[in-house]
Amino acid sequence: MNATLLERLGYERDEVVGQPFENFLAVGSRIFHQTHFFPLVKLHNRAQEIFLILRAKSGDDMGVICNARRYDRDGAAVTDCILMEVQERQKFENALLKAKKSAESANATLEEQALELELQHQQLQEQASELEHQSERLQALNVDLERQRAAADEANLAKSNFLAVMSHELRTPLNAIGGYLQLLQMGVHGPLTPEQQEALDRIDRSQRHLLRLINDVLNLSRIEAGRVDYTVGPVRLAEVVGSVLPMVDPQVTAKQIGMETGVPRRLQAFADRDKVQQIVLNLLTNAIKFTPSGGSICIEGNGDETHTYLRVIDTGVGIPEDMLEKIFEPFIQVDASRSRATEGTGLGLAISRDLARGMGGELTARSVLGEGSTFELTLPAAR
Repeated sequence: MNATLLERLGYERDEVVGQPFENFLAVGSRIFHQTHFFPLVKLHNRAQEIFLILRAKSGDDMGVICNARRYDRDGAAVTDCILMEVQERQKFENALLKAKKSAESANATLEEQALELELQHQQLQEQASELEHQSERLQALNVDLERQRAAADEANLAKSNFLAVMSHELRTPLNAIGGYLQLLQMGVHGPLTPEQQEALDRIDRSQRHLLRLINDVLNLSRIEAGRVDYTVGPVRLAEVVGSVLPMVDPQVTAKQIGMETGVPRRLQAFADRDKVQQIVLNLLTNAIKFTPSGGSICIEGNGDETHTYLRVIDTGVGIPEDMLEKIFEPFIQVDASRSRATEGTGLGLAISRDLARGMGGELTARSVLGEGSTFELTLPAAR
């Protein structure tokens, strides 16, 4: 016995040397030794993984695994035994069992994940099928929308053509009415009484107002049909403003509105002079229309290397924020009620923005309700 086994059994070396091996076995292991272990070693010269119980000097038992090998040494039969305490083996077996259980758990987890992935794959296939179905529906809707858009474009063209024809047909008799009015006012058909002159003046104002409305409709139809020609070149904005002011002076004087201008004389835009004049006239007419008596209107301008800016600023009633873009749509008015104080078709700003864009510019608006509005005309600068 080596020192380790002596220590584990509690014997001194002198107590074990020369003693039969069976003396250190428990009763059950002695029987097993006699009937199995010793015959096995004698027959095969070896025995492996044999479980034995050793009896310590104190009476405690110790389980061991025995591996034995028998051979001849100097003519005598010798058996070498290697013993491993079961506690150490159990520790390794427990570790192996734990590792096995961990591997089985990991394998079960992998199987669950594989099942989950398969389920997700099926779901993705179902979603892909649903997306393909939705794509087909969207394509069908797009075809239907394209058909509806074509029908709307056709209807819009028919509307524009109708407005153009009707406006032209209406202007002819209105011009005739205006001509006969002038003849009557000139006394060609005889002298007029003051009452007759007043009645003719009212007819004349109504005829001019109706002619302006029809001209707006005709201008809009021409713009929508793309039949507006632009003759562009350098335009001095101060001269354009100066040519428009006399046209609105009677309304400004009648409402006692203050008018200020601050447009540099050398400020030039690359645009169509007549179209710019029409835009400025529309902006000033609107500013006067929506500015109460005693208010003020300011026209100012400036520019940079690429653009010129002309602003019409009033102290009028203002425009609600949700209407700032809608007012540039045809036939849209801030006050659409039948009792509104101002007249018009709601086409002036729509026409003005289209004309500005036709010259490569833009028309925008800013406003504070109850405080006033600012309309800014942007045009390419003349180089």
